[in-house]
Amino acid sequence: MVVAPLDANTLAKVANGICDNLLTCVIRAWDLSKPLLFCPAMNTAMWEHPITAQQVEQLKGFGYTEIPCVVKKLVCGDEGRGAMAEVWTIVEGVKRILEEWEVPRQS
Repeated sequence: MVVAPLDANTLAKVANGICDNLLTCVIRAWDLSKPLLFCPAMNTAMWEHPITAQQVEQLKGFGYTEIPCVVKKLVCGDEGRGAMAEVWTIVEGVKRILEEWEVPRQS
């Protein structure tokens, strides 16, 4: 599973076990033996808040893989860390995980 983007609200819900919508319910029921990649995306002030780091670590503790956010101009007009990783970065992360899992490729 790939969750892209993972906003601050959903990050907080998943880290705390709240499942009040389809996405959070699916994540809560996700088979932990299978990979789950998450791509944080939020305002820089939200990203830099100490609770965000704790919540990201909580997800990593579940065995989920973070594809880190990047620095760029955000929708709000600010420039800073918090933007979702570029699509090609996410695709490369998925490819790497699939290779680790030795998933056969279709031609």
